[in-house]
Amino acid sequence: MMLRKSWLWGGAALALGLALGCSLAGPGAVFGQNPVLPGVARGLQSSLSPSPISDAKLKVFAQALALIEEQYAEPKTTKDLVYGAIQGTLGTGIGIEIALKDRVFTVVSPIEGTPAYQGGLKPGDQIIKINGSPTKNITLMEAVKMIRGPKGSKVTLTINREGFQQPKDIVITREIIPIRSVKARILDDGIGYVRVTHFQDKTDHDLQAYLKKMKQRLVPFKGLVLDLRNDPGGLLEQAVRVSDEFLKSGLIVYTEGRNRNQNMRFFARTGQEDKVASVPMVVLINEGSASASEIVAGALKDQKRALIVGTKSFGKGSVQTIIPLEDGSALRLTTALYFTPSGVTINEKGIHPDVVVEDKPLATDKPLQKLRDELLSQHMRREGLTDKPWNQPITQEELDKDPQLKKAVEMLRNWPPKNLAQHLAPQS
Repeated sequence: MMLRKSWLWGGAALALGLALGCSLAGPGAVFGQNPVLPGVARGLQSSLSPSPISDAKLKVFAQALALIEEQYAEPKTTKDLVYGAIQGTLGTGIGIEIALKDRVFTVVSPIEGTPAYQGGLKPGDQIIKINGSPTKNITLMEAVKMIRGPKGSKVTLTINREGFQQPKDIVITREIIPIRSVKARILDDGIGYVRVTHFQDKTDHDLQAYLKKMKQRLVPFKGLVLDLRNDPGGLLEQAVRVSDEFLKSGLIVYTEGRNRNQNMRFFARTGQEDKVASVPMVVLINEGSASASEIVAGALKDQKRALIVGTKSFGKGSVQTIIPLEDGSALRLTTALYFTPSGVTINEKGIHPDVVVEDKPLATDKPLQKLRDELLSQHMRREGLTDKPWNQPITQEELDKDPQLKKAVEMLRNWPPKNLAQHLAPQS
């Protein structure tokens, strides 16, 4: 199976003025005649007036509009495009994945083991200031540049969070931290636990290595928990390969766009004896699970391979294509959307769990600084769930601290769950 190395992205770029570095002219400016520009782009020729902006820049603007009209994943009206462009003209790491959600910079997921994670950032946190500067009128790339900085320097993020009476500041020290994408533990009663923090080049290789060890150690291999919580995603090909490790056959994910060249389908390989395709399985997700992790969860759910436990995922699944423009700039355009095997779009919808289990809430009687200090102290003492050797069994005390994982383990110990049998494929 030949796969392109593609990143999964969320959101759409209609803010053309901002993306291209050009602005709209006043009423009635003239575009040069260009027979390849359809619909809205040609229509603008009679609606804009003369301006100091050069014809060349206006051609680039028209070209961008034409590309959106022809290739954007969902049809857009003239009003959508022109108003979006106006809005774009006027305003529109620390180990963190952020996205523009409802026009607010929102934390998708703090990556485990990074300063953002240790600092106490949570999925869904809204970043309203960076070092005291409001984020309302800046682009995503500008926000990223402001957050990044030299190792050892500090950045202050002012965040809003559900339950906060007012925004609070989080001071984070920038650091370079190597990130392992796959971690693992086991339980005494033949159950394995695998945590995927994000999808990078060797995720499938590292996953296979742990699964091989588990098959040798856990005899019989009674169940597996795949933890995709707070996994912001990564490479499409890795999402497909990780899903393939647990499926005997069938569709994993497909894309659909207005251009047929954007339509792709990805299937599990058949006849592979080394897969873990029949071991009972539960997948954990939450609001920090996005893009590639949603593809995996959606595939295993729709193929009735696993039960999904936790809370609804982020909803970030679109294909973005970089299209060069005449002046050397480029337009990043959402050209297709990802769908689970049953035909459900991931983008803005997310994956809904079969069993909803809320995460353990943070103590509301403790100051934010104290909570951050406790998290950092736990990390420094290497007391996190995946800080211990993979073959050191997870204790009951550890399960009691994690209600979602505890529920997953209980389900595997009593497999199959009677009230959820219809959600599972017959075991062979």
